[in-house]
Amino acid sequence: MIALSLAEITEVVGGQMHDIPDPSAEVTGPVVRDSREAGPGSLFVAFVGERVDGHDFAPAVVEAGAVAVLGSRPVGVPAIVVDDVQAALGALARHVVRRLGATLVALTGSAGKTSTKDLIAQVIGRKAPTVFTPGSLNNEIGLPLTALTATEETRFLVLEMGARGIGHIRYLAGLTPPKIGLVLNVGSAHIGEFGGREQIAQAKGELVEALPEDGTAVLNADDPYVRAMAARTKAKVILFGESGEADVRAENVRLTDTGQPAFRLHTPSGASDVTMRLYGEHHVSNALAAAAVAHELGMSADEIATALSEAGSLSRWRMEVTERPDGVTLVNDAYNANPESMKAALRALAAMGNGRRTWAVLGKMAELGDEALAEHDAVGRLAVRLNVSKLVAVGGREAQWLQLGAYNEGSWGEESVHVSDAQAAIDLLRSELRPGDVVLVKASRSVGLEAVATALLETGTEGEVAAR
Repeated sequence: MIALSLAEITEVVGGQMHDIPDPSAEVTGPVVRDSREAGPGSLFVAFVGERVDGHDFAPAVVEAGAVAVLGSRPVGVPAIVVDDVQAALGALARHVVRRLGATLVALTGSAGKTSTKDLIAQVIGRKAPTVFTPGSLNNEIGLPLTALTATEETRFLVLEMGARGIGHIRYLAGLTPPKIGLVLNVGSAHIGEFGGREQIAQAKGELVEALPEDGTAVLNADDPYVRAMAARTKAKVILFGESGEADVRAENVRLTDTGQPAFRLHTPSGASDVTMRLYGEHHVSNALAAAAVAHELGMSADEIATALSEAGSLSRWRMEVTERPDGVTLVNDAYNANPESMKAALRALAAMGNGRRTWAVLGKMAELGDEALAEHDAVGRLAVRLNVSKLVAVGGREAQWLQLGAYNEGSWGEESVHVSDAQAAIDLLRSELRPGDVVLVKASRSVGLEAVATALLETGTEGEVAAR
């Protein structure tokens, strides 16, 4: 974070100082909510959770070098006390972002946010120092904490914004006002909470409504819900996609023998070829979104294409491909799942198979509401249509729907199997996997299927495992 005195922070957040001997003392280190991350020069933000009260760790963080605690009550060590810790954290982030003057890029969408954010950061990071959201810390706490990691050298700030209801993105955009706003897509993720795609589109479009007139809205030309958001902003609009009307588009899209996308990138400044290191055709749209942002920030087509071709996966459990010494390839995409990302992952698995046996170890897709049965059935059927060798559906009712969809689509009844939990899936795979097989592991985060991936990497391997 940029250096700020405790007196200035207190004024910004509307708090009161307690047990602070020197108001001119400066916070020069990170702003943290995890006491284990506190160190010299840091500011510790004390939240009261269901099981843990951050205020209890106040003496320990100060002993570790924290300058003060931002909390809701005095704690016997230097503290700035406020009525609402979350609101104070947001006010501090807004103040720092305004002081910095960095170009702020915000993005949202139903699927692909984290992968696209990682691509944008890697591409524009070649142009100037860039700070970006780690993992998926895209809510009212994670977003300001990310913004507060920016320093005087930061020129670009790339922030992922999530939403679980109307008004959420409007709130986040108020904390960190974007200059460039990117909307990827409107899909089925959280449709059970929103009530329908129209409501999801309403929520995601709050990002473009927050843009200034001299800002830029980057919109998906291939998604009619997103394309329509152009009418909701006075900012400049750049379209990306495979549509001929897109300003930044892909032509000659194909997958390599290993399932990695390749295409001809066209931007208003020129064209260049891209072959990505990531897996799955769905990354083409993510790459085009990143390219549109980079173009708007002044990068040439050749610069963008080179950066996209060299970019890797920065976040765990998202199409994370690892090859075991015995030749089994594991695709760990267990971080989360929705109908769009599940179907994209299955298509990537089919492409990666390329004559090898393929296994789809799938679990529940959460928060689909009334569409849950139909969506799980559709994913199970797609696995069979793509000739996935075996679908292993893991878990309760939703997994049974996955397996039933595959069973009804199949010819022999052997294309799928249902197992009760992750351990049962592990036992099955340990007994039946053979060298050369490709295994996809994917479900909503609550299912915990990363345990399957971890166990498979530890099974029957000697020496080092080579990750790609």
